[in-house]
Amino acid sequence: MKSIFLALLAGVLSIASAQTIVIQNATVLTITKGTLKGSVVIKDGKILEVGEKVLVPPGAQVIDAGGQYLMPGIIDAHSHIAADSINEGSMSVSSMVGIEDVLDPEAIAIFRALAGGVTTANILHGSANAIGGKCLVIKTRWGKDTEGIKFEGAKPGIKFALGENPKRQGMATTQGTGRRGAADTSNLRYPGTRMGVEDVIRQAFTEAKQYQATWKDYEARKAKGETVIPPKRDLKLEPLVEILEGKRLVHAHCYRADEILMLLRVADDFGFKIKTLQHVLEGYKVAKEIAAHGAGASTFSDWWAYKVEAYDAIPYNAAVMVKKGVLVSLNSDDAELMRRLNTEAGKTVKYGGLTETEALSLITINPAKQLDIDNRVGSIEVGKDADLVLYDKHPLSTFAKVQKVMIDGTVYFDRDKDVSDRDQKQLRKKQLIEKEKQNQPQQKKGFAGGARRPA
Repeated sequence: MKSIFLALLAGVLSIASAQTIVIQNATVLTITKGTLKGSVVIKDGKILEVGEKVLVPPGAQVIDAGGQYLMPGIIDAHSHIAADSINEGSMSVSSMVGIEDVLDPEAIAIFRALAGGVTTANILHGSANAIGGKCLVIKTRWGKDTEGIKFEGAKPGIKFALGENPKRQGMATTQGTGRRGAADTSNLRYPGTRMGVEDVIRQAFTEAKQYQATWKDYEARKAKGETVIPPKRDLKLEPLVEILEGKRLVHAHCYRADEILMLLRVADDFGFKIKTLQHVLEGYKVAKEIAAHGAGASTFSDWWAYKVEAYDAIPYNAAVMVKKGVLVSLNSDDAELMRRLNTEAGKTVKYGGLTETEALSLITINPAKQLDIDNRVGSIEVGKDADLVLYDKHPLSTFAKVQKVMIDGTVYFDRDKDVSDRDQKQLRKKQLIEKEKQNQPQQKKGFAGGARRPA
């Protein structure tokens, strides 16, 4: 019996030690606590110690960084990866729908983002609606199922949109071969103007306040012991009530300065805050007003002129807003760009003169604060999730390559292993394709000889 007990104890100790990892000899870019040359100790998925010299726990796995650069995992505050059909274009307010219901954990974009150093992403509804669907924050845990990639405990959000996109479905198009053609007014929906977008948002929150008051009255009467029938639930208005009560974050797609100010006024009138203005390419024009409201800004580094309302964009936008006191991040809005957010951050050193730490903050601690998850991620600090990226060169260098990516202390991407496994994976892929070809004639024969499907 004693020998069995000792064997079990040895197994437990072995598992415990395997959960402790030490990354040594790294240039550690903590983001919030300066830069040092030293080590990071990880235990049970959390950062246990950071320092120039640390004691290596017995049995810990040691990763020798060899002078490479270790930084927090990159956070993308605006992404659409792993989700399809995300524009419910049939109505202007679609707050009842949610990204959670269309999340695809097998989307290859998750792996590619991971290989680019992204460990956390805010997955948003599209921008066809003045008030769109509910967002979802994920961790790029490639290989996990839908539940496994969700960022557990992250505060829920919702997508708003201003400008060209939400009003486009309300504008008549022209048909025919004449000089002007005939206006096609079929399937139009309100709004068709920028003024109408504001009205849609105001009307939605007017209804939400009434809905909120109805439920508060019900709860008060119920607390007094009265027998009352609960109000009819409205799944469209419930998320808006959560906004009014500070339980759901608003992330608003926008471009023009006038519309940015409009939305800030609407929020002030109804007593809620805009958490982030997304894209916000004219944010530099109204940076003081954005800072005064307390909104963050998640922008592009240098995108310009890809549509009319983006013509006044400048590459100095992020730096100007930072210097005016706005909490700024850089986002991708694009699965390909998502793989290079580190070099996007580097552009702000050239365009605006931000320091290296300020630039890296735009893709780490700042988006973490914008998503209210900075107590968990965004910097290398004791107690935070061990979401880390190891680069062979400084992350702001265009020559830097991701070597390893950890999420919760688990290595989800290893460049050396990925490269060495490619031949084996290609062989396996070829074998599966050949097997599929061999099975095709039998499948066709079986279908042809079977019973007809009902019409």
